[in-house]
This record gives sequence, structure tokens and C-alpha cells, in this order.
Amino acid sequence: MSEDAPFRLERRWVCAAFERASAGYDGAAGLQAEVGAQLLARLTELPRRPRVVLDLGAGTGRLTRELQRHYPGALVVALDLALGMLRCAQHHQRRWRRFARVCADAQRLPLAGGSVDLVFSNLMLQWCVPPEAALAEVRRVLRPDGLFLFSTFGAQTLQELRAAWAAADGLSHVHHFPDVHDLGAALLRSGLTEPVLDVDRLLRRTPDARTLMRGLKAIGAHNVSAGRPRTLLGRGRLERMQRAYESTRGAAGLPVTYEVIYGVSWGREPSAGVAGEARVAVASIGRADRR
Repeated sequence: MSEDAPFRLERRWVCAAFERASAGYDGAAGLQAEVGAQLLARLTELPRRPRVVLDLGAGTGRLTRELQRHYPGALVVALDLALGMLRCAQHHQRRWRRFARVCADAQRLPLAGGSVDLVFSNLMLQWCVPPEAALAEVRRVLRPDGLFLFSTFGAQTLQELRAAWAAADGLSHVHHFPDVHDLGAALLRSGLTEPVLDVDRLLRRTPDARTLMRGLKAIGAHNVSAGRPRTLLGRGRLERMQRAYESTRGAAGLPVTYEVIYGVSWGREPSAGVAGEARVAVASIGRADRR
């Protein structure tokens, strides 16, 4: 078994988690909406108006609606693994202009090669572990001058909860999020070019560990890795985790870290330099802390 095997995700479990969360997702996904707004603000990276826009991991379609407003002349496609999410997306449709809804896996896109001008993906890529298959599909469907604009959670996300569980039993209770440098390398391996990544570190507070875990479950973001515990949690382990987490408590509550990686990459081949070489602004990545 490889070192990463316990962190691989079963697609059926990912799908089932988001199916269950779909009905109440919009009401619980405040952070996801915040990050999505930041990602939308970066659309100035695209020098021309796209004809075809893919919202990859569209969820309930809230951001798909904004993409359609931004590009009224484009064909906008909301694609998600969970059919329940796409059913909820009808509530974000406009009567006079509807976006397309497609239920499919990001790792096997039912789209023709070179057919998309813009792939927009908000906080989806962390559910593709490892990410290479999804990135290769993004590269395949992008036109040569197409743009991939995305956000994903990075390795420091939920680090306090992960450390508390490690102190309790050492098992995999928290999803494994990608390291920014590993993600940059994966983008290059997929054939996407000139990737540029930056990191934003958000610190939130929760009244207690149970509230945090209930919130994660409400948006379908609980642990679905292959190495997760398959038995019911005993009271002793849960209490040990809570005690460990309580040791980090401050005046405003327990800290919860979210590391958000924003990335942009192009579909075209490098225009100059060594064959296969591309520029990645990873060594000079800036980190912003926001509380």
C-alpha cells in the first residue's frame, strides 16, 4: 500500500456526502461563498470574453448564476458529482436565461477536448485525491488559450482538529488537503501551463469541537478517506479529542484554520523556453492572514 493510500477518496462516498448535504448546503456554506466571491473577483485574468464556461464542482449553482451574469453571451455549464446539488441549482436559474446542468465526475468530464474557454472551480479540487486525473481532464477540455481559475483548501486547513484527533487515537479523522507546492507540481504534470498560486490563511472560531464537526457534516465536508475509522467512535476517544482541542481555546473560542489556495493556469503550450518548461510562482508565494 502506498504512503498516500489512506488519504485516497472513494468517489461514491464523496458523492453520497454531498447528496445528503445538498438541501441545506447554501445555508451552511458561508465560508465557501466568501471564497467564491474572492475567486469571482479574479476573473479579470481572462483577456477576452469566453464562449463556453464550465463551473467545475458547481454545487447548488450559486456561483454559476454569477458567472452567467458576468458572461451573458456565453454557454455556462454547471457540473457536479452530486445530482442533489444540481437539483437545488434550479433555484438559482433565471427564467429568461438558464445555465446547463450536468451530473458528472471531474475526473471523467463528458465534454469534447478543446471545447471550453474558462474552467472555474471553487473549493472542489480538494475532493479529487490525488488531483492529477481531474487536472488532466481540465487540460483536455480547455482550448489552447483557455484559462483555469480555481480555489482549493490547503494543507493547514483544520490543523487544530487534526492535531486534536492525533492526540486522541492517531487515526485519520480529518481530510488530507494538498500542499501548495505539491499542487503546483501536479498542475505542471497535467500539462497546464504558467500556473501561479497564492495562499490566504483564514482564522475562524468555534464554540466547541462538536459544533465544528456538525458544521462540516452539514456541507458534506466530513472525512471520506479510505483510511478513516470504520467503527463507531467510543466516548473515550471523543472525550480525549475534545480535551486536546480545548487546550487551544482563546477568549473568542476554539481556533479553526482554513488555508485557501487560489490558482490560475493556462491551457496553451509554453511559447518559449525549454520544451515542457513552465513558470510557477510558488517559491515566492505570499500568505495573508485574515481573522
